Amino acid sequence: MKESGNRSMHCGHFRWRQVVCAAVLAVVCSLPLAAAQDAGQAWVGTWATAPVLLPSPAGEAPQGRGPEPLRIRDQTVRQIVHTSIGGSAVRVAVTNLFGSEPLEIGAAHVALREDGASISTDAGGPLRFAGQAAVTVAAGSMVLSDPVVMGVPALGDLVIDLYVVSDSAAGDGATYHAAGLTTNYLSSGGNHAGATALPVDRTFQSWFYLSRVEVLAPEDTPVIVALGDSITDGTASTPDTHSRWPDFLARRLVARPGNLPPGVLNLGIAGNRVLSDNAGLGLLLRNSGASPPPPSNPNAQFGRSALSRLDDDVLSQTGVTHVIVLESTNDIGMAFESDTPTVEEIIAGHVELIERVRARGLKIYGGTLAPFEGAFYHREVGEQKRLAFNEWMRTSGAYDAVIDFDAAVRDPAAPSKFREDYQSGDWLHPSDAGYRAMAQAIDLELFDER
Repeated sequence: MKESGNRSMHCGHFRWRQVVCAAVLAVVCSLPLAAAQDAGQAWVGTWATAPVLLPSPAGEAPQGRGPEPLRIRDQTVRQIVHTSIGGSAVRVAVTNLFGSEPLEIGAAHVALREDGASISTDAGGPLRFAGQAAVTVAAGSMVLSDPVVMGVPALGDLVIDLYVVSDSAAGDGATYHAAGLTTNYLSSGGNHAGATALPVDRTFQSWFYLSRVEVLAPEDTPVIVALGDSITDGTASTPDTHSRWPDFLARRLVARPGNLPPGVLNLGIAGNRVLSDNAGLGLLLRNSGASPPPPSNPNAQFGRSALSRLDDDVLSQTGVTHVIVLESTNDIGMAFESDTPTVEEIIAGHVELIERVRARGLKIYGGTLAPFEGAFYHREVGEQKRLAFNEWMRTSGAYDAVIDFDAAVRDPAAPSKFREDYQSGDWLHPSDAGYRAMAQAIDLELFDER
């Protein structure tokens, strides 16, 4: 079996715990998986998300972005992930990256989605970890399940159940991704992993404790990682429609005739910056009366800087071959003059990203920054920085190629603003049509290059 991507016991800022061993594979996965591996297959990413901290004082329910706090203990979390490419087997990574206490998973299960919270019984089965049904994920760690042999469809919904024994409010909080934009389900008490019909206690739209899903696919399958902020994370897109620009890109790639479609992994985090953890935006939103307000720890849900999380979120992805960077709107849009970087500092941050990605032998493409006149943090000085940064990106040759997202969504008559039908109402984030236009602006032949 070919293992693409990067594997180590210490990966960036967290400990990657590789729990699959040859003996377990022989027992759990049996002959069909071994035969597939002999046929030139490799593990590649089909879905991923960037984990952040959901902060919580000990013993209190975490304060998320939803309408009310979500606390998980002795309950089953049923979560939907939308694949980019298919495969003949699947494995799932469970993360406790930002937890300060062990995460106890009593059981886990993967299946295809039937409808709503119901699963199909045609494929899938229990997820095991080194052959065991239960696993304790140490604080700061991630564990990878043993493979499950099943047909995984491209652009399909996988249902992943985690029976969470421990308390998500324990310690400093839980590891999750805020903007799932997908209806997920929390059960009434107890282990309901693999139940065809889940006894639903409530729904939510974040992802808890999941970080990546990998499939067994042809070994030459490319993998694209999209590194970005809220525009990559899909803020203001319609929930349950998979309308982020990486989603539209994945559909274009699957529909492209005569080529092996790449996996497309979305590692965007709303509010993210290249140069620093985004404390300033959190404070700005709190002071502006945003509803619901960000947490009292404003760094947490906006994530570590792109430079800080590059190894963990991007370079460690299995089989990664190409990286698209669309970041720095938030570097520019910060309202605190003492914290606002110069264009030269922003460019230097991007140059560092480029150098580190290229050092791994990967292609890296840069996206120009979309206009944001009319947004809550727009100022003329910020617009001039955006124009200067985009000019550098278009003319410097620093990136292997440039994707002109700015040209794709701006109003030709007022280029400092979105086209009316391409903005969501806040003049900062695209509408579904705007996200589609961004994906249409990407030359698919870029991913034929290695």
